[in-house]
Amino acid sequence: MEIEIATIGGYEEVGRNMTAVRVDDDIVVFDMGLNLSQVLIHDDVRTEQMHSLDLIDMGAIPDDRVMSELEGDVKAIVPTHGHLDHIGAIGKLAHRYDAPVVGSPFTIELVRQEIDDESKFDVDNDLVKMEAGETMEIGDEVDMEFVHVTHSIVGAVSPVLHTPEGAIVYGLDKRIDHNPVLEDPFDMERFEELGDEGVLCYIEDCTNAGRKGRTPSESLAREHLRDTLTSFEDYTGGIVATTFSSHVERVYSLVEFAKEIGRKPILLGRSMEKYTNTARDLGYPIPDDLEIYGHRRSRERAFKRIMNEGKGNFLPVVTGHQGEPRAMLTRMARDETPFQFDEGDKVVFSARVIPEPTNEGQRYAAEKLLKMQGARIYDEVHVSGHLREEGHYQMLEAVRPDNIIPAHQSLSGVAPYVDLAESQGYTTGEDLHISRNGNVVQLTE
Repeated sequence: MEIEIATIGGYEEVGRNMTAVRVDDDIVVFDMGLNLSQVLIHDDVRTEQMHSLDLIDMGAIPDDRVMSELEGDVKAIVPTHGHLDHIGAIGKLAHRYDAPVVGSPFTIELVRQEIDDESKFDVDNDLVKMEAGETMEIGDEVDMEFVHVTHSIVGAVSPVLHTPEGAIVYGLDKRIDHNPVLEDPFDMERFEELGDEGVLCYIEDCTNAGRKGRTPSESLAREHLRDTLTSFEDYTGGIVATTFSSHVERVYSLVEFAKEIGRKPILLGRSMEKYTNTARDLGYPIPDDLEIYGHRRSRERAFKRIMNEGKGNFLPVVTGHQGEPRAMLTRMARDETPFQFDEGDKVVFSARVIPEPTNEGQRYAAEKLLKMQGARIYDEVHVSGHLREEGHYQMLEAVRPDNIIPAHQSLSGVAPYVDLAESQGYTTGEDLHISRNGNVVQLTE
């Protein structure tokens, strides 16, 4: 049985993830993502109105022309979770393949919205929801299973292709969380079972491989956030919080703790509205009376109300944790909203800067503007959604793969993982395959 893996995107950068696995004549594509930093450096770019070739030339979406080298038919497009670096190119590329998009319920709802917003191409691929723990048939000799993982977004899965030559485990993105806030714990037991059954190849996210120790649980971030906000309990001025809009568990905690300190939470920003309403529609415990304003006029009215009724009565939770130019917090920092900062007002960043130059520069500028208005910054009230060094050791001990392909990083970012894997007996160029975008790794012939 011939098995090869095309490393299409996400093997030279953080973002625009896309990988294709061919097992004889059956191909499964994992992720079709956007490299948001390549978009943000341009002024007022609307990706939904752009052609895929222009976005490929910009380095914003994967260059999938290597797919023409794979002899077979695409049977499924499988996004692992709903972050844009994993689903943001589906509207631009999926229509080229006669295959369904298969994902968890939360992920598929976000994909549906991405497709609805697409204005350049007609995307009519079937959208198929599959829960973690379920399997589906891919061709005659291959099955696909979803294993539940924990990440900084709900509904994340690790897809596994079961072939006669062994399993192929696609490991982007995850952290090992035994005590999450809204979901089941990480399914380490299933990964250990896969290791016992035999894993031919493991494709792994290397984002935090160079950071020592283990990634803390979301429950620890929740307690850090509670401690931070309750320390403001007697403060009567303005408090503003920002986090990843897609981080439903974090938003849930912010809403709960705002009420604990006697403030009314209000979510502001289009992406806040999108992710939170999607989670509520799917049964996550988002309060029915939570106020969420995504459109410009409703946001402006909410800011005026906050100023008129007193900043001390509210906790605005806004977009803009990376300093994105058009996000709410950046506009507030530029004094482009009715919200006015006073000396000593608090801004809580319940997020980490994504380690990429565009993000780092934008975040620095946003913080400088906030400080110029007198705001005091509370930084990194957060835990990462990616494995650190100890988590990678745990996964290799559990899965025990015959081959490893590091992903989700530049070559310099992959280096710590290569050192880690080599310390566990793997050899670069033999069973540890360092690839680039557009390459094909032959596993069996």
